Amino acid sequence: MEYKAFADVSGKQITLETGRLAKQASGACLIRCGETLVLCTAVSEKHGREGIDFFPLTVDYLEMTYAAGRIPGGFFKREGKPTEKEVLTARFIDRPIRPLFPKGFKAETQIIATVLSSDGENDPDILAINAASAALHVSDIPFEGPIGAVRVGRIDGNLVVNPSAIEDAYSDLNIIVVAGRQGIVMVEGGADRVPEDTILETIFLAQAEIEKILDAQDKLRQEVGKPKREVPSAVEDAELLDRIRKDWGGEVEKAMEIHRKLERQDTLERIYRRILESLGEEGDLRRQEVLGYLEQVEGEYLRRMILEKNVRIGGRAFAEVRDVSCEVGVLPRTHGSALFTRGETQALVIVTLGTSADEQKVEALVGEQYKSFMLHYKFPPFSVGEVKFLRGPSRREVGHGALAERALAYLLPSDEDFPYTIRVVSEILESNGSSSMATVCGASLSLMDAGVPLKDPVAGIAMGLLKEGDRIVTLSDIIGAEDHYGDMDLKVAGTRDGITALQMDIKVTGITREIMSQALYQAREGRKHILDIMGQAIPEPRKEVSPYAPRIFIMYVNPDKIRDIIGPGGKTIRAMQEETNTKIDVDDTGKVVIAAVDVRGAEEARKAIKQLTQEAEVGRIYSGVVRKVTDFGAFVEIFPGTDGLVHISQLAPERVRKVTDVVNEGDVFPVKVIGIDAQGKIKLSRKDAIGKTPDE
Repeated sequence: MEYKAFADVSGKQITLETGRLAKQASGACLIRCGETLVLCTAVSEKHGREGIDFFPLTVDYLEMTYAAGRIPGGFFKREGKPTEKEVLTARFIDRPIRPLFPKGFKAETQIIATVLSSDGENDPDILAINAASAALHVSDIPFEGPIGAVRVGRIDGNLVVNPSAIEDAYSDLNIIVVAGRQGIVMVEGGADRVPEDTILETIFLAQAEIEKILDAQDKLRQEVGKPKREVPSAVEDAELLDRIRKDWGGEVEKAMEIHRKLERQDTLERIYRRILESLGEEGDLRRQEVLGYLEQVEGEYLRRMILEKNVRIGGRAFAEVRDVSCEVGVLPRTHGSALFTRGETQALVIVTLGTSADEQKVEALVGEQYKSFMLHYKFPPFSVGEVKFLRGPSRREVGHGALAERALAYLLPSDEDFPYTIRVVSEILESNGSSSMATVCGASLSLMDAGVPLKDPVAGIAMGLLKEGDRIVTLSDIIGAEDHYGDMDLKVAGTRDGITALQMDIKVTGITREIMSQALYQAREGRKHILDIMGQAIPEPRKEVSPYAPRIFIMYVNPDKIRDIIGPGGKTIRAMQEETNTKIDVDDTGKVVIAAVDVRGAEEARKAIKQLTQEAEVGRIYSGVVRKVTDFGAFVEIFPGTDGLVHISQLAPERVRKVTDVVNEGDVFPVKVIGIDAQGKIKLSRKDAIGKTPDE
């Protein structure tokens, strides 16, 4: 039987339905807003996997082109590998729900969200997050939900919940907020230098609207929810855990105080090996269990060290940023480069400038789109001292790259001011905490090194939080261990004036507005500190692009003249490009983009196009060539392909009896345009131009 629940979110009705589609899944929800529909299913194996120490959850989000009435491009005419949008949305679903499965639940679980219909106004990604929660909530799968999600924009200073596609185009803020009954669990988005107070207002406005979505999910569960499976409590060997604490706790404590990451890890690895040896033959059988207990002891000490002793690894103060160094221009033949190092995290960031031909073509539900700014993040295994096969970019790499790209997107110049396609690549060479924020800093430096006129330099910092009871500590510039054992991971990027991107994942409840305010304002101080150091390396963008980058010039012509530039079968433009060693792009509006490494070649192409497309201007003096003489006057070419008539009365100040008494074919002299009639015929005067110099 079909069941529905409704939520009115900011004047838009969201409908959640179950019981009609995908009935053999453990749980399913069809969610609708406007004419956008997403089906989300949740399925879990009946029995958990043995011998694993993680929860095997898979989340997939699929945008089917039929949803927008389109057929996929390409040879196969079917959807291929996930797009970047699909990967990012799958992460948006995964991140908030993963912590809500009970500890000890090890059954293989899969969430699949499929976009069935898209109206182009209501983005299906937010609906998919809500549908995933609802599918889990009504299923028998153990899940400590529900959660809800909304997107918030800001138009003319007014916050708008779940803005339409048209509204989003005018928004200077785009924030996704996910929350449950106990508070915020995830925040992700970007903004155009928005102050911290506005971000806080955005988050808590979203939380109030999310309550309506949670109510709808609870109503659905009350109607058709299945009894939840029982999850056996994790069997813990309290005796072994106490033994590790007693016999090895002191050594773990000393190891956790070691500043250098690899040295600390090596010391802990030796302790692990000795624990296994002390257990004899039993150690080989309990390797994974022992490792889990040892990590638990490590976390206990780290938290106690910070919360009770007010001491961090390396001895830093809670608001202190690690040592930062910046270099620019480190690679001689690239268009821009920077090396950003913060503690044991290092990013080498490279900028390449291209033409419009280098734009990325993106096939989306709304149709083909083109991206002229791309940021690609790479996290090779050597950056953390590991050995792994190199494959395509992981979901984590795509997510981190998108976060850094978002942090810079609002600060880039317009296409009119800087008509380049920009690709940024971040090579993470070393990592111990927040390589994504190192990427933001390095990208800002390398863009300025490349001569990209950024509106403001951008820096990023990762914040952490530990909370036990009333004791709360906010940490600036967290390292890997503080992230792993902490209660919040908050990444904030921005300028001196405001925030441009933020990402937050929270593992605990009870995060109040005051706590978040403290974290955001502490992040601002850290960001300013980093910007000061970055400014010493390069205070402003270079005035010129690299000599190895293409020079791009823009000119505009009458759209009716485009055919003259292209020529029959493209013959004219191909010949022009070969002769001038340039790349020329012309669009339907008459915009002409000329790209060349040699400025002289670009100037030659510009002059050639100007000659092909120029139009006569009334009052202007031209150097004309007589092409034909008649009894009533002379036809004079003022530029290639364009001529006009000098009537016999306009040949000389005095009366002229015969045209050939004054001019003959082939004569060159100045003429003035004195009129252009409705049919486009040009009237010229020789007598008005006598003694005058042709205009350039």
